Amino acid sequence: MKHQLKREQQIDCDIETAWKFFSAPENLSKITPKDMNFIVRTKMKDEEIYKGMIIDYYVSPLLGIKTEWTTEITHVDRLRSFIDFQKKGPYKLWNHFHEFIPNEKGVLIKDTVDYELPLGFLGEIAHSLFVKNKLNHIFAYRFQVLEEMFNKRK
Repeated sequence: MKHQLKREQQIDCDIETAWKFFSAPENLSKITPKDMNFIVRTKMKDEEIYKGMIIDYYVSPLLGIKTEWTTEITHVDRLRSFIDFQKKGPYKLWNHFHEFIPNEKGVLIKDTVDYELPLGFLGEIAHSLFVKNKLNHIFAYRFQVLEEMFNKRK
């Protein structure tokens, strides 16, 4: 069964700063809980994100078990949106749409993740028991880190 997770967060910066931060794969480890041991394996050369870009990671989503994760950037609309799509990893489907909307307060960040677990009804049981909560935890952690990075008043 397909699931969808949606999140929004207002950050206090300009669109260029937001785009540069969120479109740089190496920044993912900064906004991912430490217990997930998230490591970007692909060496980036400060290149701008582009359609067709392949990025390899290690992540430990469950019980510290290291898993390979490969995503492809399937859509880029510079300073507006991009999509990362799982080519290899723990999900049957993972399609993450990142949207950036400039406004008078800075930039509204919108995330829409369409995902599906493998293993049919067993995957659904896992979703109910822990995967949904784990994803909520990951995005709550990310929210807190981004609040500290972008919205903390000096």
